[in-house]
Amino acid sequence: MAGETVLTVIGNLTTDPELRFTPSGAAVANFTVASTPRVLDRASGEWRDGDPMFLRCSLWKQAAENLAESLTRGTRVIVQGRLKQRSFETKEGEKRTVIELDVDEIGPSLRYATAKVNKAGRSSGGAPSDGAWERTPVTAGSPEPPF
Repeated sequence: MAGETVLTVIGNLTTDPELRFTPSGAAVANFTVASTPRVLDRASGEWRDGDPMFLRCSLWKQAAENLAESLTRGTRVIVQGRLKQRSFETKEGEKRTVIELDVDEIGPSLRYATAKVNKAGRSSGGAPSDGAWERTPVTAGSPEPPF
């Protein structure tokens, strides 16, 4: 959507994704990605780890289930999503603000690993299974809508 901050992060999963289900049955996976830049120390001429960034992420629906079945702690991932800011109050009455990533896409990084992709079957919202795609196309001037 317009005006949203889209971000791509490359890093490692700090734990196995936590898969949960809402009361309505929607799957959500929560996880943290740690991204640590490599920095050249000009004085010694050596590379060292910079300050790590830990970013909380959430992924919804079928993609959440696919993630929980596919990726584990330590896996290097590429994550793309929309940056969100959320404010809340703790039990002690302190106001807090957090920044999280509402993930649209996630996958393993192939820089230091290989992966075999298995296409997941659609559970809902996919192509009709009653042969609707094989029907005779609607001709021009027909009262039936084309979709």
